[in-house]
Amino acid sequence: METGRILDRRHPLGVFDSGLGGLSVLREIRLMMPAEDVLYYADNAFCPYGLRDPREIRERTVLISRLLLEQGAKAIVVACNTASAMAIEHLREIFPGIAFVGLEPAVKPAVKLTRSRRVGVLATPRTVAGERLRWLIETHANGVEVRTVAATGLVELVEAGVLSGEAVTEALGPLLDPMLEAGVDVIVLGCTHYPFLRAEIEAYVGSDVAVIDSGVAIARRTLAVLSRFDLDREHQAAGWLRLMTSDDAETVGPIARMLMTEDASMESVPVDVVVAVADRR
Repeated sequence: METGRILDRRHPLGVFDSGLGGLSVLREIRLMMPAEDVLYYADNAFCPYGLRDPREIRERTVLISRLLLEQGAKAIVVACNTASAMAIEHLREIFPGIAFVGLEPAVKPAVKLTRSRRVGVLATPRTVAGERLRWLIETHANGVEVRTVAATGLVELVEAGVLSGEAVTEALGPLLDPMLEAGVDVIVLGCTHYPFLRAEIEAYVGSDVAVIDSGVAIARRTLAVLSRFDLDREHQAAGWLRLMTSDDAETVGPIARMLMTEDASMESVPVDVVVAVADRR
């Protein structure tokens, strides 16, 4: 049914993540494309994806994508490294004719940036174990040593709105110390939650280590995709933002607004219920 949809530049852009991490990508999209209306879905009830089975991740991303399309999305940004690695090709098969923009850890720019020829990638366990990251390293490392670290606990800190302090430092130490001991001078943030901890990460590793992520590159890629299909908004008025979550909006909403520094309401939309009703029509 998606193949026959009529797409219009006036329609909103869909963005989703396992939780609130994708807001780091959304910030860049809002800066680069302020006129775009945006639907953002945070699957907080199933967060984090990084510890979930790939089949479950694919099932959730199909449900969420279908919801966003029923809400009028003209294209969808999968603002989650784990979901992109596990499900984006599946989504393109299920929804032909819909443009999906996915994420991948910034291995290629990190390799260009390193001086020590040692790079670290901090990502979720599922992303670290996935074939996509392995392919990126094999394709772009060019002899540079790339150390991957499967991080646990960081997503949960961001979801709780804990972005600094002792709890963050204690969580970062075991993850970053091995990279620093190995002499890496570039660290890739391979999860969209991690940029919200950038200040603490940079303070921990020091000024000699560059910390990079994919946010700006994905915003640029999204703009290019919309432009290619004549779906980018042309007017100058600021676009609206609608935030949805599979969890409790009263709990998630204040943290989302803190992370975005933008006043937007949050709605509880249990995607499995909504899609089941829509499918019976």
